[in-house]
Amino acid sequence: MASALLEGASDIFERGGKEKAEVDEETVRSLHAKIGELAVANDFLSRKLKPWTGK
Repeated sequence: MASALLEGASDIFERGGKEKAEVDEETVRSLHAKIGELAVANDFLSRKLKPWTGK
């Protein structure tokens, strides 16, 4: 297992030769929206839990 890591490690640091990954703009928008929803839910829940945690 370690030898496979060492053999493939040089590929990680090579420059060029690999195409940049395609970015699906719709997926990015969807993920940003989900992050926003989760941030709002996290904020809401943290405010509601303050009376029980004392923080």
